[in-house]
Amino acid sequence: MTEGLRSMTKAELLAEARARDIAGRSRMRKAELLEALQALEETAGRLGPEDRRRALSERLAKLVESSRRCDWTSVEGHPCGLPTATGAVQCVLHGGVDIHDLAVPILGRLGIDTWPTLLRHLWLASYSIDPLGLDPVVSELIWHLLNVLYFEYFRVEVEGIDHVPMHGPAVLVSNHGGAALPYDAAMLMLTVANEAARPRRVRVIATEIFNMLPVISHLYRKAGAAFASREDAHRILADGHLLGVFPEGERGFMKPVSEAYRLQRFGRGGFVESARRHRAPLVPVAIVGSEEVHPALFVSKTLARLVRLVFPEQRVEGVAVFLNPIPLPVRWRIRFLEPLDPPPPDADPLAILETSEEIRSRIQRVLDEMVEARSGLF
Repeated sequence: MTEGLRSMTKAELLAEARARDIAGRSRMRKAELLEALQALEETAGRLGPEDRRRALSERLAKLVESSRRCDWTSVEGHPCGLPTATGAVQCVLHGGVDIHDLAVPILGRLGIDTWPTLLRHLWLASYSIDPLGLDPVVSELIWHLLNVLYFEYFRVEVEGIDHVPMHGPAVLVSNHGGAALPYDAAMLMLTVANEAARPRRVRVIATEIFNMLPVISHLYRKAGAAFASREDAHRILADGHLLGVFPEGERGFMKPVSEAYRLQRFGRGGFVESARRHRAPLVPVAIVGSEEVHPALFVSKTLARLVRLVFPEQRVEGVAVFLNPIPLPVRWRIRFLEPLDPPPPDADPLAILETSEEIRSRIQRVLDEMVEARSGLF
């Protein structure tokens, strides 16, 4: 039994078993439901793209009741017209679920055929975005597009997804890589939305550059990401959401392929302090694949100085130099490890650093195992 599924009630487990069509579920005790769902999660990441997309579609369809219509009306008296969230009287945009915690498609499915409806509601702006900028409609559009990378291009394989808590705050702590774009942040967000028992959002935080670039910074925020600041991190955890962090920062992101999967220092443990403050479990995550998408030949300090001329606020010390403008179709593997409890409220700075180092050591150990076990990049 793992923490994510164990946090669900028997009624929630039964609903999930029904959504996944587990035979004999009505006669199962809670422990049996947990065991059956855990076994299903362990095999889900190894299915082919078509089977995994089909399983995702079936799971998402259970979250919306297409036969009922939302009772929300605009100030002008126009009805919403969207289907309601399951067990609610309103759609996911107008209060049927906590749309800022759960990634539920407004029509209960992802697809190009849903875009006219999505764009209509984006134009009407009849729903709320959260204080950090998450726009559920824009996020859904991006989710649908990036799933091509997730399922078909990178063919992400997942282990231990049931370690992700299904309720309340948690900090997902991962190794970092990419050199060009934060693909690992996107894949982490997609993994939990696509594979977890409940499609929770992971609110990934990133450094200045992705919050300053035109267009990209707006899409980054609207997709659900946030700024790498204590204020944003505390708000996400205080609201009971999932926080995704990459403590290596720029040093991990910008490193040559010769140092691939060698974890850099985890800073001063700020993510542990945030978890301690909000009593949020810490879930280590090991990602293999991100380092070879744009294999960096070397890191240039000269280019970094040019970046700082354009963006003086940047703290970047080196810029990775790579040759391929198109990402390589590397097969990814993502493994979620057992959660750690945060340090106690009265923990001193040394205990914070020790917890940070323990998480770093666990991720490094698993990365070594995963890299050694894989048969090839593609």
